[in-house]
Amino acid sequence: MASTVQHPVHHPVPNLLTVGFDLDMTLIDSRPGIAAAYRVLVAETGVPIDIDLVVSRLGPPLEAELAHWFPADEVPAAAGLYRASYPDHAIAPSTALAGARESVAAVRALGGRAIVVTAKNEAHAKLHLSYLGIEPDTVIGSLWAEAKGEALREQGAQVYVGDHTGDVRGARVAGALSLGVTTGPCDAAELRTAGADVVLEDLTAFPAWLAAFAEERAA
Repeated sequence: MASTVQHPVHHPVPNLLTVGFDLDMTLIDSRPGIAAAYRVLVAETGVPIDIDLVVSRLGPPLEAELAHWFPADEVPAAAGLYRASYPDHAIAPSTALAGARESVAAVRALGGRAIVVTAKNEAHAKLHLSYLGIEPDTVIGSLWAEAKGEALREQGAQVYVGDHTGDVRGARVAGALSLGVTTGPCDAAELRTAGADVVLEDLTAFPAWLAAFAEERAA
């Protein structure tokens, strides 16, 4: 989905290590928070939503999910209600996934830039990261799949880390190495079939992988 958000201007520095990360189910387990926000939406609209199903398939933009539950002309209003309740209900219950802080820190420890490129709107993404003490250099929101690739390319990313086949597609558009983690809705086979170059069970193995990747780049 195209975004009208104005993203920070960045002029890539040749050879500077730049790694992009997805947010939901890559860096953070936002399922408890998203479920809480959906419960508020159900209470406010009276529309029955299978919240367990919703949180089992996180990745695509909010409006794409809401289209399963609301008529098309009601989706914008439903999205507005959801986003209005999000800061109060979704931030505190969400947690950092294993290895998330260490992975972002590993990029920076190597003198690189860690960026977050997510389908979630930017303000809420920044709230999550700030609350959890995860400190990327740049956060870009409201982008999905191939649109993520455009931002990744603008930022000069060599690697994009994500949990969804849409993230693999974004990496491909950017000409970046696609690293998949199986902490989200897509298993290793799905990620590899979509074209992921590397698949890890979770981010705990990422700092060691990154050290080897950086060593190969330097050589």
